[in-house]
Amino acid sequence: MTTALPIPTIELNDGNRIPQVGLGVFLVEPGVTERVVADALEVGYRHIDTAAIYGNEAEVGAAIAKSGIPREELFVTTKLWNDRQTDARSALEDSLEKLGLEQVDLYLVHWPVPSQDTFVTAWEQVLDLREAGLTVSAGVSNHEVEHLTRIIEATGEFPAVNQIELHPEHQRQELTAFCRGNGIAIEAWGPLAQGKSDLLTQPRLAQIAEAHGKLVAQVVLRWHIENGTIIFPKTSRRERMIENADLFDFELSETEHALVTALEAGRNYGPDPREFGAK
Repeated sequence: MTTALPIPTIELNDGNRIPQVGLGVFLVEPGVTERVVADALEVGYRHIDTAAIYGNEAEVGAAIAKSGIPREELFVTTKLWNDRQTDARSALEDSLEKLGLEQVDLYLVHWPVPSQDTFVTAWEQVLDLREAGLTVSAGVSNHEVEHLTRIIEATGEFPAVNQIELHPEHQRQELTAFCRGNGIAIEAWGPLAQGKSDLLTQPRLAQIAEAHGKLVAQVVLRWHIENGTIIFPKTSRRERMIENADLFDFELSETEHALVTALEAGRNYGPDPREFGAK
């Protein structure tokens, strides 16, 4: 069994702690997921993020089972899909069976899907699952301020995290300010803009990277880290996994950090949470 990478943890608003860097398996084909997760665990990752809709929970579970790593050293997240928002207990039990686990560390309402208007019910049921011990922490994903406001007003409970599309070109300043102001940790999916932009070829980022002896991707990921964001840089390559977590032996100067922040363009590459899932 390998040693865990020196990745810091963040304390959530429920007192639990989460590693700031994890491996996400969105769009990782089931046929390769077990190998990818096994590689991540071998190089020292201890935080794995999956979802029911990814179709690879069983393979994530197989890799965990074969790793020999004690369960208490791992942080595992999965998510409630849109068509199960009023059936969350059964949905999570299905996920746990596939994962081969008795509980997950974090369960997220994957999308609000305002058109079907069941996300408040979904949040209430996820809170019940936390009380039942099937998940340690409860959170949401892709929730905008208006969605967060409704679930908080309905229950008096603040999500532990909100996982959102977040990268230098799409910084979600109103949403991130709301989350941070209310103690909701921010997780970034697509922290490198999903490879759909020219972010990693920006000359100013190349200069910063060269000054630190790092890759441009590492500069961007370091920017997230310094903002207090939890990140899931996606890769199926073992050497890239190591690079993506090698972020803690350098710091950006205030000027360098500001140069990354200045790349804001209001440019998203994923779905609009206000419209996604509309029938």
